[in-house]
Amino acid sequence: MIDGINHITFAVSNLERSISFYSELLGLELVARWPQGAYLKAGKAWIALNLDRECRKGPVPDYTHIAFNVPPEKYGEIKARLEGAGIRPFKENKSEGASFYFFDPDGHKLELHSNTLEQRLEWMKGKGVRGLEILQ
Repeated sequence: MIDGINHITFAVSNLERSISFYSELLGLELVARWPQGAYLKAGKAWIALNLDRECRKGPVPDYTHIAFNVPPEKYGEIKARLEGAGIRPFKENKSEGASFYFFDPDGHKLELHSNTLEQRLEWMKGKGVRGLEILQ
């Protein structure tokens, strides 16, 4: 049985730039590095950065993204740090909770999110989302 997310790997074109982005701007803890990669902690999960010549050249058109959980009291601080570094959103938030959608240096879609699954489901129920079936 799966009991959580272990790690997420991002192919990157410039390791130093990506380490700086994830550690300095997002605040992830750098725990290991080597010439071709690095590991950073994101809560209980970890992020692997791997240099890859086949790395994407920009964002893909679909909505697939990784959302990082941010405590409500830290959301504004982290978002302001990103915006101060010139990071702009790729989409406006239209759901409940504080969300900021943005790209990493290689075009991976990311999100800062400050809310829980339970809060999301309550919001969806309140909006009358057609066909919503809550199973637990």
